[in-house]
Amino acid sequence: MARGTPSPAGAPAVRGGFGGFGLIGPRHGRHGLSVEQVDALALPIGDDGVVIGVDAQGEPATLGVNRPTPYDMVFIGGLWTAQVIALRAAATGARVAVETGRAGAWGQLVQALGGGQSGMSVHDVGRVPPQGASAGSPVLVVRDCGMRPPRGRVVSGPWQSVLTVLPYLSPVAPRLMRQARLVGVQRVSPDEAVEIGRSLGLPGGDVDSLPTLADGVTLWCADRDRQYVMTQATDAETGLLGAARRMD
Repeated sequence: MARGTPSPAGAPAVRGGFGGFGLIGPRHGRHGLSVEQVDALALPIGDDGVVIGVDAQGEPATLGVNRPTPYDMVFIGGLWTAQVIALRAAATGARVAVETGRAGAWGQLVQALGGGQSGMSVHDVGRVPPQGASAGSPVLVVRDCGMRPPRGRVVSGPWQSVLTVLPYLSPVAPRLMRQARLVGVQRVSPDEAVEIGRSLGLPGGDVDSLPTLADGVTLWCADRDRQYVMTQATDAETGLLGAARRMD
């Protein structure tokens, strides 16, 4: 929004009811397109969200965690990638509440970021307090509660997304995947890949690729859309978390 600017010395006073909205801008010729030119118009607009890596074409891949509607995500993968996502969500201004049985691993990260000033907080399983999410203060709840996470007290809602982290495929994973709007899968065993492929309706090529994915690579699936993303750490993230890895 433009702000009011005092007129330069010697400039004529601006007339009209524009107080508080700045000066009238310079006059330029209008820009227009003919009907025939509209089809050639292209705008470089990407999805809004947290940049979680690059896709197969080397373009930034984003994860939209700040939403006005409930959004549940399931991530079957390593702690390293989950922590990178949490770090980047906090960097965009979201508050990140981590519910975890690995308080030591997450607590060290929060302390390295400056404790309570980092925008991240760590809570024992079942002890996440209400977060009071709003458009001005969105929240990402990361549930890192092991292979069989209990039902959470804090669930997804307007401006509060939930990311459930599973280290491997577990008996509760099919139910969680069915309920999720987005599922991310890193390297798994061939048997796990078959089960995940059945749950998500993946084609054979994706099922075959899951056991061979490199560290830091995730297959993200939403409805019928699928995208492989390589998460590449910044120097600061490498200093905090080390190199990308699937195993913890």
